[in-house]
Amino acid sequence: MTPLKSILRHLIHSDGPISLARFMAECLLHPQHGYYTTRRPFGAKGDFITAPEISQMFGELIGLAIAQSWLDQGAPSQITLAEYGPGRGTLMADVLRATRAVPGFHRAIQILLLEAAPALREVQKATLSAYAPHWIERPQELPDQPLFLLANEFFDALPVHQFERGEKGWHERLVGATETGLCFGLSAPLPPDAFDPRFAGDRLGTVVEICPAALAPVQVAADRIRRHGGLALIVDYGGWRSKGDTLQALQAHTYTDPLDAPGEADITAQVDFEALMQAADLAHSFTTQGLFLKALGIKARALALAANLSGAALDNHLAAAQRLTAATEMGELFKVLALYPTTAPLPPGYS
Repeated sequence: MTPLKSILRHLIHSDGPISLARFMAECLLHPQHGYYTTRRPFGAKGDFITAPEISQMFGELIGLAIAQSWLDQGAPSQITLAEYGPGRGTLMADVLRATRAVPGFHRAIQILLLEAAPALREVQKATLSAYAPHWIERPQELPDQPLFLLANEFFDALPVHQFERGEKGWHERLVGATETGLCFGLSAPLPPDAFDPRFAGDRLGTVVEICPAALAPVQVAADRIRRHGGLALIVDYGGWRSKGDTLQALQAHTYTDPLDAPGEADITAQVDFEALMQAADLAHSFTTQGLFLKALGIKARALALAANLSGAALDNHLAAAQRLTAATEMGELFKVLALYPTTAPLPPGYS
């Protein structure tokens, strides 16, 4: 039994079952035993690989899209270039490398990273040592100026509440304790007015997931963009209105039971992009990752890089491009939501 599992069982025996959101928050960010506070999960030696780790093309194309949007909005002389949940700093490093030749862009940017895990901050510091980034702990610390924001696989790791429609109304899914481990159960029926009205007509047995923790990061960013200009690009896996039980745990690149080893596996849920759009209340565009990268020119970029490769390196490069864009891999599952001022041109990557 993991140390965190023992702590959670003691908590539940003392105070009663806890929400899935509380369980996720403890598993990922417990000060001593949380997944992100105790390990470096990214890459082949970690538990999962994100798009920036698959190929440099992902970050390069996104960087050029951001720079073009900056130019389209009048190239303001002082902006925030921020990332929520920067991982190892790979995406930001690729963005910055790709935009070095854009006149005035690097002079205008102030680089801010929202990262809660001290271990990951140290990795990001090494990766981005040439650029002197700054770190923030809360979205509210974003400066009051134009904001160009990246969030790649950030929202899927925020704690969600799960609810199930029963004969007497909606019940919240809770985490309880057995004699030897942890288990799922349901709360008593919730008051009729205590639930998201988007799901009022859903059928018996429907499961939905709500993520209140996503609201502040979106709303604060939207406030800066609404008043000063900018762009937010949110890349994650999910749908426009996610339905069903999408909770999953990943350990050593293998799916596992979320209740088995709290603190030792990554736990995520699919993102409800409709909820993010509603929280932002900005102009928005929405597409799949595959279509987005193709519109930005990933095919031409892949061919240019392939000209200098051969053998296994060429095979890996072509496989990476396929993994990012193919409908059977990340191309359809991952979506890209752009948030921008109503007065701004359509961002690159959309049509």
